[in-house]
Amino acid sequence: MSSVIEQKQAVVNEIIGKFNDSESIILVDYRGLSVSQDTELRTKLREADVELKVYKNTLTRRATAETNYTELDEALAGPTAVATSKTDAVAAARVLNDFSKDNEALEIKAGVIQGIVTPVEDIKKIAELPSYEGLVSMLLSVLQAPIRNFALASKAVADQKEEESA
Repeated sequence: MSSVIEQKQAVVNEIIGKFNDSESIILVDYRGLSVSQDTELRTKLREADVELKVYKNTLTRRATAETNYTELDEALAGPTAVATSKTDAVAAARVLNDFSKDNEALEIKAGVIQGIVTPVEDIKKIAELPSYEGLVSMLLSVLQAPIRNFALASKAVADQKEEESA
């Protein structure tokens, strides 16, 4: 009997460790996904360095109580998978949101991003944001535009003066 309790406590400790070490935690309902869809989802998540694991809801509730994420308890009903990302706060949300657009069976239930319990609507908005590289590219484009416009204007003035002197 005590070995069962020890095994459950080990799982709770594993969940607590994942919650504490992760930049983002997303809870999803995966009911209705086929095996091929699940395999495809796990492959995409693995490529983004996101781990997806299914835990019993009661054990996850015990972990949320110890990590102060009790707001997630409402979402812990029915089949629930936990996606965690240690490196990128947006990666899990982005992959799961993109996958749920093509596969309506996958539903994002709740999440935590950088230690803050985040509503589903906000998770979807965050998932739609461009990546860091995309944001830097946009910034550089905005910074480059005035210089480019100045160069084009000075070239036009130079061409006009050249035509007048000819």
